Amino acid sequence: MKIKSKFKQREIGMIPEDWEVKVLKEIASYINEKISLDEINPNNFISTENMLPNKSGITIASSLPKVGKVTQFKKGDILFSNIRTYFKKFWLAKFSGGCSNDVLVIRKRLSIDNKYLYYFLSQDNFFEFTVLTSKGTKMPRGDKNSIMSYEINIPSFPEQIAIAKILFDLDAKIELNEQMNKTLETLGQALFKYWFIDFEFPNEKGKPYKSSGGEMVESELGDIPEGWEVSKLGDVLSLLKDGSHNPPKRTTSGIRFIAGASDLSHFEIDFENCSYISEQDFKEMHRVWELKENDVLLTIVGTIGNIAIVKKSDLPFSLQRSIAVMRANEQISYSYLYFLLNSTNFKMFLGSRVNPTAQPGIYLGTLSKMELIIPKKNILAQYDILAKSIISFMQKKCAETRNLIQLRDSLLPRLMSGKIRVPV
Repeated sequence: MKIKSKFKQREIGMIPEDWEVKVLKEIASYINEKISLDEINPNNFISTENMLPNKSGITIASSLPKVGKVTQFKKGDILFSNIRTYFKKFWLAKFSGGCSNDVLVIRKRLSIDNKYLYYFLSQDNFFEFTVLTSKGTKMPRGDKNSIMSYEINIPSFPEQIAIAKILFDLDAKIELNEQMNKTLETLGQALFKYWFIDFEFPNEKGKPYKSSGGEMVESELGDIPEGWEVSKLGDVLSLLKDGSHNPPKRTTSGIRFIAGASDLSHFEIDFENCSYISEQDFKEMHRVWELKENDVLLTIVGTIGNIAIVKKSDLPFSLQRSIAVMRANEQISYSYLYFLLNSTNFKMFLGSRVNPTAQPGIYLGTLSKMELIIPKKNILAQYDILAKSIISFMQKKCAETRNLIQLRDSLLPRLMSGKIRVPV
């Protein structure tokens, strides 16, 4: 049933007549309760370092404070990194723990639903407000008093719960997709190891090759199956190139330009916050080569080792020099290359050859000399059937997640302004 609403004008815009407007300090407060260091661990300690930007959640803490106490938070509290608030490090706590002083703990009062409050504050308007009222230039911090003056639309409590449920269910599906892709990634890596490191690919009888007595021969990399070869990465790639060494002028439209590791952090390329270059600069940069479907990208400067596969729908775009492009030739496939670059052996290779400079990196010439094992064509063909199906499913889940995010982000301001009413 469609709800017909009458609206009233407020400073923050039109809202339904039956809604109220209150400032944040009327419905929530900062929490400053402290707990000892004995009560925290890497899994329940939150600092601005292990909060992810763009409301992407948290990771396990890489370090813990050594002295003093930390602020206590409880499940359901809202945590907000108060340094450079434009990074949007914002999280609805799923467990209790402790956090650093740079993280604000906001706890709702009885008159409002915590999930509704979280989603209302997760709108871009709130982050823009915190940036405009921040103090400091080099390391701007949100002004705590100003933040508490931010105005919140307040529907009835049952409507708050109904609105929050729609958004929370979308987020739950997004999180499920992301978890499924992590599981598929782990499965793909396990399959690669089983076939090409443990050499337990199926023999002619469908049994594990090595443990069933398969013939092994000596090589530079140790014993390998008979008929397999050892080669160098540069010899099995038809393209190994990095992006632009002289970044062209950025524009507000044109050809998308991927600048660094943060754009390759989730199996696919993240174009959400990318910049652009002109079509003329793009043509000049790619007069010798151009990106193609199934090229594999690897970050080689700064954060090293992030990987993505180019999809046809991604093209065209361009790259900064911190990203290398690898294109498999007929001896290997893009699926073999992708899971090779994700393998423990390759990570160890990268770690042992990183240039010890202010900004760590690895040379293309060094990459090209990495030795790898080349399986027989029939074994590679069998592996590809499995590996490519895993990659294809991961790509479908990524596409589904993008659509869910777009749906959530388009619904959010409409639900929070009452332009879309939810039946209670």
